[in-house]
Parts: sequence; C-alpha cells; structure tokens
Amino acid sequence: MRLDALFEDLESQFDALQEGDLYGEVADRIRAEVAKFTVLDRLRGAVGTVIRVELTHAEPVQGELARVGKDCLLLEAERSEEWLIPAAALTAVHGLGPWAEPAEGAVAAKLGLAHLLRGIARDRSPVTLFGVGHPVTGTIDRVGADFLEIAEHPLDAPRRRTEVYNNRLVPTQTLTAVRRR
Repeated sequence: MRLDALFEDLESQFDALQEGDLYGEVADRIRAEVAKFTVLDRLRGAVGTVIRVELTHAEPVQGELARVGKDCLLLEAERSEEWLIPAAALTAVHGLGPWAEPAEGAVAAKLGLAHLLRGIARDRSPVTLFGVGHPVTGTIDRVGADFLEIAEHPLDAPRRRTEVYNNRLVPTQTLTAVRRR
C-alpha cells in the first residue's frame, strides 16, 4: 500500500512538472512571436474598428481605421473627414483589440505615405496639413520622394491662381497629419 501511494505521488509530481514545462514553453513561444510584431502589424489587426490616436504636433484624432500602409494609416472621422497619418507621428493609439496582422502581398507592402499623397494630389482635394507649425490649407500640387508642394488657399475656395497666396514645399518627415474633407 505504501508503495502504491508513493508511485501515485511521484506520478502526480511528474504530471505537474510536465504541465509546468509545457506552459513555460508555450509562454516563451508566444513572447517570441509577439516580439516580431510592429506598430503597423498591430494597427492592421484593428482595421474596421474605431480608434483614437495621439499625435506629436496635433490634437488627438478619433475615427474608423480604414487602411494601413507601409508607413502610415488612414482614419475616416466624423463629417466625412479622412486623416492620413504617418506612423512616425503617432505617440499613442487607443482602442486596439488583441490582434495583429502582417502586410499582405507585395503591392500592399509598397503602398505608403508618398503614394497616398500622390492620390490626393491627383484628386485635387483641398487639405489641411498639420505638423508644419500652424495648420496649412490648400491643394497639394506635387509629391516628390520626400516632400510635397502645396498651393496655399482657403479651404472654402477652389484652387485658382487668384486664390493662391503662397506655394510651400514641405518635407514629408515633418508632417503629423493630412486632413481631407
């Protein structure tokens, strides 16, 4: 009888050690996988949800996360506003779930801030730039590799030569956000 109790005790200790080892191994693997995630991977996992972002040189923005590029994100906010935000301008993000997703496909991995700015320039949409001192309004005329040129004019006026009061070159690294209505 004593030997039976001893064997049962040893078996239960062995089972507990195996469970502990398995738990530790799983936890280590999870930590190793999470260490591979980037901010953009975490944001891709939240596409379609409402988030709030804090920015370096602008007020926080809240909206539905519509798209995540290779170096930026697009939020759809109230009043039909779209916010194009460089990832480098983020200081905090609120409202993310526990998910993360890597970039899908070669094309999605290449679509970034400059590509989306060129689309806005092609649409001739009036915008407000943030992060360049005070907010600047106008129409983006050109987008280079690391800059954009904006024809400054009031948002409620179309881009006409008579309405443009300044042409400004802005390095894209200084942008905090671009708002399009």
